[in-house]
Amino acid sequence: MKKNFENNLDALRHTASHILAQSVKRLYPDTKLGIGPAIEDGFYYDFFRKEPFTPDDIKKITDEMKKIIKEDLKIERIECEKNKAAEIIKDEPLKLEILSEIPDEKVSFYKQGEFIDLCAGPHVSSTGQVKHFKLMNISSAYWKGNENRETLQRIYGVCFTTAEELKEYLKNLEEAKKRDHRILGPAIGLFSLHPEYGPGLVYWHPKGGITRKVIEDFWKDTHLERGYQIVYTPHIADISLWEKSGHLSFYKENMYPPMNIEDGISYQLKPMNCPFHILIYQSTLHSYREFPIRWAELGTVYRYEKDGVLHGVLRVRGFTQDDAHIFCRPDQIETEVVDVLDLVMYFLSSFGFSEYEIFLSTRPDKFVGTVENWEKATKALENALIKKNLQYQIDPGEGVFYGPKIDIKIKDCLKRTWQCSTIQVDFNIPERFGIKYVNQDNKFERPILIHRAIMGSLERFFGILIEHYSGNFPVWLSPVQVKILTIADRFIPYAEEVLICCKKNKIRAEIDASQESLNKKIRFAENEKIPIIAVIGEKEQLSNTVAVRLHKKGMVGVFLVEELIEKIKSIDNARKIEIDI
Repeated sequence: MKKNFENNLDALRHTASHILAQSVKRLYPDTKLGIGPAIEDGFYYDFFRKEPFTPDDIKKITDEMKKIIKEDLKIERIECEKNKAAEIIKDEPLKLEILSEIPDEKVSFYKQGEFIDLCAGPHVSSTGQVKHFKLMNISSAYWKGNENRETLQRIYGVCFTTAEELKEYLKNLEEAKKRDHRILGPAIGLFSLHPEYGPGLVYWHPKGGITRKVIEDFWKDTHLERGYQIVYTPHIADISLWEKSGHLSFYKENMYPPMNIEDGISYQLKPMNCPFHILIYQSTLHSYREFPIRWAELGTVYRYEKDGVLHGVLRVRGFTQDDAHIFCRPDQIETEVVDVLDLVMYFLSSFGFSEYEIFLSTRPDKFVGTVENWEKATKALENALIKKNLQYQIDPGEGVFYGPKIDIKIKDCLKRTWQCSTIQVDFNIPERFGIKYVNQDNKFERPILIHRAIMGSLERFFGILIEHYSGNFPVWLSPVQVKILTIADRFIPYAEEVLICCKKNKIRAEIDASQESLNKKIRFAENEKIPIIAVIGEKEQLSNTVAVRLHKKGMVGVFLVEELIEKIKSIDNARKIEIDI
């Protein structure tokens, strides 16, 4: 059931980063080394160099990497004392800084030919094993992510075990460019961004607003059916609330500055919803008989993300979390997590996602709560995953400071992974706020708090949907489900009757009664990615029918208006991904 978090591909990609660094040092000996880890799909290495790398440099570096691979250099691990290590890297100031921060008496290097690098590994046994790679781009990066430190040049690459995998990745990369939500979203009238008036803030247009309403309605109805109660909370609160919750201590750099409303009183925009749900909980005394208590909110939060990480609607500064908090007894954790996992799978599959990567993150070095509670909570999360028969990977030490968690990354049609759903057990906030309930022995006891989100945020999930479907939403999500096209003006009254019938049956429809030719109208509707096109002419008006075309499929037949409406309602109600008219 469990999988090892590290694998041979990580070692291959890590080795590719060292080959990149060796190539750069051969060609540009004065360049200083930063770090070069394996990452998802590939690797990078950071370099400190006064002259910027150019496309010509990248070609030279690639050719040199191929030479190093052809040399098939043996890769050796070397361990030595820190004083000897300092001598080995005496000309690498950034590496010396890393060395000074390592607490161990001994450190490890990896050596290939003339190149040696301070590194914990892992690596493959020789450079000749790295055959299928490509350098992709260059970006800038601050040393240790600190904007007050050196600006480095980061060269990214991808690496795979076979030529076919590399080819498929590059093909998908080109397809991903065509699906970019930052281009498609505004082009089909879903949203816009106006960074001149606030970077990272999303403006939902009417069409995007319709799809958002559909998602929100489905979310609310599903939660109510499954025993959740809907709550609403403010956008701001006195700064003392964020001091009490611990956010000012642990999260201050991601929060907006406080607003001084009155002398001595400051308000803070909320980065999280959880403290507000705690205040609702504290407004009355609770009994063990009430548990579990499940409160859900589509709560808009604000986080100060740096300009460099903002990305369309996937990474923003103001967004709506599909948040929920479950207050339960310790013996209910496992059952609740099983129910949440079931809800996650149902919800995501309804949007067309069926493949996942799941991670169970365990206790970090710095944590709150007792080791005993951590072990109980981690075991409960693990048992829930096993009961649901879900494959997962252990992500050691990557739990949040307040508890272990499950993260679920969905795979889209291009096999890209996206972080969406999370389930977190919290020991911190219940303790900080002193929340309690009366147990069966009439004594006070501390409840367990489970944080969970399914989409992560509406904005991010919307961006993922746009790219997953390339803007061609399923009928149930499409802002306009039917476009009614008239062949001539004299058929407009009949088209309006068809429109009224659609709206009475809650089908989202529009008429194109312009003077354009039918072919142009069809082309416009196709460009708008309307799933169903209903064409009206003389025959259709006389027989109370419409000629139906499907997006990208063409004509599928002539249907009575009532028949078409029933078919659309059936597709809509079942939330079918494919149209089967």
